[in-house]
Amino acid sequence: MIIVACFAALWAIVVAGAGGALTQLGAWYYALRKPSWQPPDWAFGPAWSVILVLAAIAAALAWRHAANGAQRAEVLGLFAVNGVFNIAWSLLFFRLQRPDWALLEVPLLWLSILAPMLALGAFSRSATWLLLPYLLWVSFAAYLNLTIVRLNAPFQEG
Repeated sequence: MIIVACFAALWAIVVAGAGGALTQLGAWYYALRKPSWQPPDWAFGPAWSVILVLAAIAAALAWRHAANGAQRAEVLGLFAVNGVFNIAWSLLFFRLQRPDWALLEVPLLWLSILAPMLALGAFSRSATWLLLPYLLWVSFAAYLNLTIVRLNAPFQEG
């Protein structure tokens, strides 16, 4: 179980690190019009840290409760896909400076959280509940992303 927990922690560190590295709060970002209800910039790091720790725990629990190799492969696949979509959103929004493209990617990110919640619930209810804050945060972030697009569109390739 320790090895599984280490791999789950590594997944969270890679996703958080890549997302953080792609998040550039420079002049472009500060020039965007944002809604008054957007949380302060400093709140995003701690929120994502908690969410990814909970997701790593969910992954480890799901792996532990998986009955066979096929279920373990499913756990790995679901969390790998989620990591890719999580990182892709940061790439699109911050690095490419295309909140409009990031908004188009949000449903894929959202589904990549819902899919393990549904699939893993069969053998680890705890994993499902630990992913709920992630789904709720991404739902909120999607609405924030939509609002930023509406306030600032059109965007151009930079």
